Amino acid sequence: METIKALINGNFIESQTKQFVEVLSPLTQECIAKVPCMLEEEINEAVKSANEAYLQWKNTPIMARTRVMLKYQALIKDNLEELATILSMEQGKTFDDAKGDLTRGYEVVEFACSAPTLMMGETVENVAKEMNTFSYKQPLGVCAGITPFNFPGMIPLWMFPLAIVAGNAFILKPSEMVPKTAMRLAELFLESGVPKGLLQVVHGQKEQVDILLEHPLIKAYSFVGSPKVGAYIYSKATHNLKRAQALVGAKNHMVIMPDINETQVINALIGASMGAAGQRCMAISVAIFVGDSKKYIPRLIEKLKAIKPGAWNDPNAAYGPLITRASLKRVKDLIETGIKEGANLILDGRNIQVEGYPDGNWLGPCVFTQVKTHMEIYKREIFAPVLCIIEVNNIYEALEIINQNEFGNGTSIFTNSLSCANYFIKEVTVGQVGVNVPIPVPLPFFSFTGWKGSFYGDLHAYGKQAINFYTETKTVTQKYFLEANKEGIVFNFQENHSK
Repeated sequence: METIKALINGNFIESQTKQFVEVLSPLTQECIAKVPCMLEEEINEAVKSANEAYLQWKNTPIMARTRVMLKYQALIKDNLEELATILSMEQGKTFDDAKGDLTRGYEVVEFACSAPTLMMGETVENVAKEMNTFSYKQPLGVCAGITPFNFPGMIPLWMFPLAIVAGNAFILKPSEMVPKTAMRLAELFLESGVPKGLLQVVHGQKEQVDILLEHPLIKAYSFVGSPKVGAYIYSKATHNLKRAQALVGAKNHMVIMPDINETQVINALIGASMGAAGQRCMAISVAIFVGDSKKYIPRLIEKLKAIKPGAWNDPNAAYGPLITRASLKRVKDLIETGIKEGANLILDGRNIQVEGYPDGNWLGPCVFTQVKTHMEIYKREIFAPVLCIIEVNNIYEALEIINQNEFGNGTSIFTNSLSCANYFIKEVTVGQVGVNVPIPVPLPFFSFTGWKGSFYGDLHAYGKQAINFYTETKTVTQKYFLEANKEGIVFNFQENHSK
C-alpha cells in the first residue's frame, strides 16, 4: 500500500505524522493508498519555503514564467494516458471521462501561456498637465487551493498554473480521497523547469485546512466543493482579511421546448445528467419539459434503461461508481425521501450490479417524475445519476422555477426559436447559460461564472478574472516638468539631429 508523499521545497517527503486517511477504490473498497494528516510544522515549512520562492519568482521576467507553462502543457499532453489511468483508478471515472477531465485542465495551462498579455497594465497619457498615469499587475505572494474529489486533474489545473504564471507561489491541498493525480501533476510541473518551492503539495483534512487558513503568509484561497465546507472556508478566510473564492453547490436545470428535435435533446440530456455518475457541479439534475415536449419523456426513459455503469477500463460503461459508500448511502436515503414525499420513481437503479465488482459503489440511472420544488430531492444537490423531471405549461413557468432556486451555477435551454432563447438568456438568473448546449462550461479565456448560492466571492475561476484574483493592481501617477527642461530638450534634439 502506497503512502502518499508531500511536496515541500521541491522534495517529495514522507510526513512524520501518525495519523493517516485510507484511499479506498470505489470499485472494490480496497485500500490503494494512505494519505498523511500532516503536522503543523510540516505545513508551516511548506508555506515558509513557498514564500522564499515567491520573493525570487516575482522578479522573474514574464516570458521566462510563460516558457515554464509552455513546457508544462506539453508534458501533460505527452503523459495524458498515464495521468488518465491514475485518475480513473483512484476516482472511478471511465477512461474517456478521465481524459476529458485532464483535457479541460491543460486548456487552462494553455491559457496561462497568454500571461504576457494578461499581465499588462493600463496607461493614459496627459491625465493632467505634464502628468501620466499607468498601472501594473503585481502578484500577491503565497496562495492556496483546496480541491475536490470529483475532478482531481481539472480543478488543480484551474488554480496553480494561473497563480504561478502571475508571479505567486502556491500551496495545493488536494482531496484526501484522490491524492495520486495531483501528485503526478506536481511531478510533471517540476519537470517543466520551475524553480523548487513555487508549488507545494500538502495533505490532510479539516485540521490541516485550518492551519492554512490561519497562516499569515498566505494571501488568497481558492476552493471547489460543497456549500457547507465552502461557506466555512470563505467566511474564515475573509474573517482573517484574506482574499477568497469558493465554487460550491448547484442545481442545474435544462428546459426542453416542444419545437426541439427529440433525438438531439434526449442524447444531450442523458449525457449531461448521467455522465461522470452525476458527480459534477455542472450536471443537469432537473429537466423541465415545457408543454407538448412531455411526449419525449417515455423515449428518454427507454434510452436510460440501456445506460449502465461499469469499471473505468470497460469501453461499454457509461459512467463509473460513486466515490464512497457514504456517498452511495446518502443518495439512496435521498431517493427514499423523494418516494415518501410523493415523487414517482419511474426508473430505479438502486439494485444494479456490475459483473466482477460486487463491492463497487454502483447506482444505475434513476428518474423521478411528478417532482415539486418543495421536495428534498429537488432542493438538495444529489451529486449522482438521478434526474428530476418537472412539467410546466410555458417558458415563464420554467424561468420562475429556475430563478427561485437558491443555486445559479448553470442552466440550458433546448429550442429552435431564437426569440425564445434570447428571452431565456436575458431573464434567467444563472451565471452560465447554454442554448442547445447541455453543460455550458466556458473555455478558459472566459471565466467559470456561477451565481447566487453556487459561488462565494467576487472574482471567478480561470479566465481574466482569475488573473485579477491572483494579482494586485498598482497605479502610478507621474508628474514631469517640461517647462523647466525645455531649453535642454531643444538643444539635445538639435544636436542629435545635426549628427
